[in-house]
This record gives sequence, structure tokens and C-alpha cells, in this order.
Amino acid sequence: MWRRLASFAILAGIATLTLAAAGAGASNTDDTPGTKATATAAPVSSGVTIPDLWDPNRRLDRPATTALTGIRFTTTDDFPPFNFTGPDGRLTGFNVDLARAICRELSVPCTIQARPWDGLIDTVAAGRVDAALAGIAITPESRAKLDFSDVYLRPVARFVGRKGEPAPPNAEGLAGRKIAVAKDSTHEAYLAAFFPASTRIAVDTPGAAEEALKAGSVDLAFGDGVQLAFWLQSEPAAGCCDFVGGPYVEPHLLGQGLAIALPPKRDDLRLALNWALDSLYDKGVFAELYLRYFPVGYF
Repeated sequence: MWRRLASFAILAGIATLTLAAAGAGASNTDDTPGTKATATAAPVSSGVTIPDLWDPNRRLDRPATTALTGIRFTTTDDFPPFNFTGPDGRLTGFNVDLARAICRELSVPCTIQARPWDGLIDTVAAGRVDAALAGIAITPESRAKLDFSDVYLRPVARFVGRKGEPAPPNAEGLAGRKIAVAKDSTHEAYLAAFFPASTRIAVDTPGAAEEALKAGSVDLAFGDGVQLAFWLQSEPAAGCCDFVGGPYVEPHLLGQGLAIALPPKRDDLRLALNWALDSLYDKGVFAELYLRYFPVGYF
């Protein structure tokens, strides 16, 4: 589900991010020389909370990378803000910059090429590329064909309310509160399962839920954290609203999260990628990338 959240609200906020990150952009085929259960979250000085999915007690040994002569990454160009084509026609996004950072950390050269979404799983499974950062869902079906790195980002659900709206203390605190949510969505199912006493106002789209909140016809809106973060900083929101309460993580409804998809039996590469992801978090590189693409953090 998260793979296809590329909404107008997200796209509207991308241009500013792309200009800010333009120095890190690359063409659709990019050669980067090699140089050197519930998610917790770490606050940083910017006030944005950085998601922390790594076990602080785990210490990975740096794997041997002599056999890695390079990594052929692939992605798509239609999954903002993770991977997309910027206004200048160059491939950019959180996943694209993360791939480059991984290669620098492992001191191996890499290429990053955009491919169509259709057939991407089979392309990776056949070994025509080494790794994909493209939002491929971790499911029993995909695991039958692919291996995956550690999860590096998770989808979360969030409430938003008008400025000054107090955080609901618990599920009972939402009893009778009118909450706009996209009908027939995983977020509507989440409200039904965990906040059954609330009054769900099912609307056609996430955007309609946002408009209902802005107009004051509901008390709260509930939806995907990424989409809502971009709406909050958008011109249509006009500064009306803020996140209310914290993030909600439920893998069974919202998905396992983002991981790097690999061909099967590439344990050498999987271990190298996991070490690099862990190291990038410890060094603050992951936080820098997160702040670049999520200036209004969704955790």
C-alpha cells in the first residue's frame, strides 16, 4: 500500500525539497565512485524525530567487501519523496541518496538506474540487478522470490488536528470524536480495530479527509504519516493544522516497511548492506538524509 502513496499532496511539496537537495541529484543512470517489533525514535536538535529501527545493543562486524566490485542499484522514478524525477529531469529522492551513501560507506562503486515498476521483482530475482530501493513490499509472495535487507523505514499512521488540538490520551479519549479517514483504506480498518468508540467519517480520498479537517467539519483526520506531513507544509493546508499525538505502527495493517530487495542467496551483499545501514545511522548520515527529505518529520 505504501508503495503507491504518490499523491498530489506529496508531489506539491517535492519541488522545494528537490531544489534543496539538488547538489546530491544524479541522472537516471548514475555512476557514483566508491569512497570511503515497534519502532523507537530519536529526537534531534531540529525538533524532528528521527526513526530508529536499529538495535542499539547489536554491533555488526564490517563484512569483507573484496568480492564486491560494485553494486548495481535500481529504483523507479514515481515514488516521491523516496525516488522520483525532479524538475530538472534528474533522478533524486531519499532512496537514491541512501544508495549513494551505502556505496561510499562500503567503498565500492555503484550505479543507480530507474526502471519501470512492472516486472521489477522479476528483474531483481533474476539477478539482472544487484539491489532495488523501490518500495517493494515485504510479503510472503515477494519473500518467495527475493531476499531483503534490514528494514530502514516504516510506514506509520498519524492523527492531525487543527492548531491547538490536544492529543488524545487514549482510545477512550476519542470516544464520539469525529475522525475523517479515506473509506475502504487500511487506516479506516485501523480506526475500527483500535479506536472503535470514535465516530469514523469515511470520505472518498485522503485529500478529502484533509479538507474536512481544515473546514472544521470533523475533529481529526487519520491517515498515512508521510502524506500528512507533506500536506501540513503545503499551501492548501495554509498552516491550519498539526500532528496530534504520536505515530502508530502496525505491520499487519500498514506493512513491514522499506528494505532493500536482493536476489536470493546473496548473503554477502545482504550482510554488507545491513552493516552499511547500521553504520550510516550511527554516524548521523541517515538523520541528515531524513531531515533533507522530511523537513516535517512523520514520526
